[in-house]
Amino acid sequence: MEIFSFFEPQNQVVKPAHSNTKKKARVAISGEKYRHSYYTYTSSYANDFLSAQTTAAVPQKKEFDLSAFTTSIAETISIDYKKIAITIVAVATAVLCILAGAATYSKIVDSICSAAELGITAERDIALLDESMRNFVLSRNAGESFDENGNIINNDTVLPVLFTEPVSLDSYFVKPNDNITSITKKVGLRNISTLIAVNNITNVKRLQAGQKLIIPSMDGMFYTVQKNDTLETISTKFEITMEKLLDVNDLATSTLTEGEQLFIPGAKLSTNELKKALGELFVSPLTVSWRLTSKFGNRPDPFTGVKSYHTGIDMAAPLKTAVKASADGKVSVCSYSPVYGNYVIITHDNGYQTLYAHLYAATVKKGQVVTQGTKIGLLGNTGYSTGPHLHFSVYKNGKLINPFEVLK
Repeated sequence: MEIFSFFEPQNQVVKPAHSNTKKKARVAISGEKYRHSYYTYTSSYANDFLSAQTTAAVPQKKEFDLSAFTTSIAETISIDYKKIAITIVAVATAVLCILAGAATYSKIVDSICSAAELGITAERDIALLDESMRNFVLSRNAGESFDENGNIINNDTVLPVLFTEPVSLDSYFVKPNDNITSITKKVGLRNISTLIAVNNITNVKRLQAGQKLIIPSMDGMFYTVQKNDTLETISTKFEITMEKLLDVNDLATSTLTEGEQLFIPGAKLSTNELKKALGELFVSPLTVSWRLTSKFGNRPDPFTGVKSYHTGIDMAAPLKTAVKASADGKVSVCSYSPVYGNYVIITHDNGYQTLYAHLYAATVKKGQVVTQGTKIGLLGNTGYSTGPHLHFSVYKNGKLINPFEVLK
């Protein structure tokens, strides 16, 4: 495909020379007009002079002719305006010609000296897509304020926990507009991972009004005793004294039984486990074996070789491989563009969005709610693509992040 083309210069137009006969005729006519004008002028001047001599002896009262003066001024102004208008038009035309010529010259030079780039339409398409990503950003639910370890953030004075009393269990029924943070605060706990772990909550966004939750009297989580476990090994694993384990679980002996459940006071979920429960840990959109063909960040353009910024990762796999939602969310965009081909954007909670591009076809519709692992399309080679692969991007609060920062 040709990126630009050159055009042959237009043929020069040569004005035909006038014959000497016509030239002489025009000169003769011009001379005749001149003589006639001269005689008319001198005759008029003589008549005016005689008239002035005749009336000079009789004083005449001169009257100011307002009409003639006005007409004269108007004619003068009119002539000036015409000259100004003509001058402005001429200057504007010249400037436009210069600018048009400069722009054309610049385009030709750029085409010759620079590598091929995405067209204006493609660049506009990327800009619109980025804008749509920002428009679909969802902030964290009201009342949710905790750090990366799940600890509730507030201004209250935090008192040390002694863990000397046996743990007791109560129950709580989820109310409308509740979230994991508000419930944690209501029941007097300090870390959201306690309720998540004790109730085996896989995704806090799936909590429903009326759902029953078990509420322990202190922060911590249950642990199922494994074969060969001892009180000492569990104490070391969770960095807690054996005395606290005995007190909290109201144990009379240190002998443990396989399958027995112990409450580990102060224990919390790992960062990855917490992110997964919060819906912030994404799984791979491809469940088959795939090959990474392009990383996130700067890379050479696959078509031009020019270094550019790659907004996601490219995952190569067989054509029509099932592409799945990386996390729970809602389909915000399901469309086509010259750059991304068939693509789907899913909006997730906590300010995340994911983009699935170059699809052979989408199997979801805009507005559809999907869960993690839901099939959303088939891997393809549409748009600005060199072969069958999935382009996968992740946005956090409208800004691109490396997908490997959140992928499981």
